Amino acid sequence: MNSLDMAGHLIRRLHQQSTQVFTQRTQAAGFDLTPVQFAALDAIQAHPATDQATVAELIAYDRATIGGVIDRMEQKGWVKRIVSERDRRARELSLSPEGERIHATLLPIVQELQNEILQPLDEAEQSAFLALASRVVRA
Repeated sequence: MNSLDMAGHLIRRLHQQSTQVFTQRTQAAGFDLTPVQFAALDAIQAHPATDQATVAELIAYDRATIGGVIDRMEQKGWVKRIVSERDRRARELSLSPEGERIHATLLPIVQELQNEILQPLDEAEQSAFLALASRVVRA
């Protein structure tokens, strides 16, 4: 098997293409954020008052580096950290009004760009691809 046809290489290339489409579409909409930042915004919106370790788990991101992602989003005014009433050492995350606005504006754009990422596939192939990729990720 040619190394360019191996799963690892193809997954890396698909990730590059996906990130490029995400960046182009979000920048065209006037936003400067990474796919990881959007994933974190989405996780916080879906799970308000969660801590950053849980956000890292929800988006399958490294716990050691999620802090930097959250720091940058807090500096941009998208996320608020408050001291947890249950555990004074913990910080609970929630979206600021600006974070809510950005999430609401970007969600349909991100949903639409999914079609662009998988555009070469017909609807049945897209469904099959997503089912198989999901199965591999969850294994």
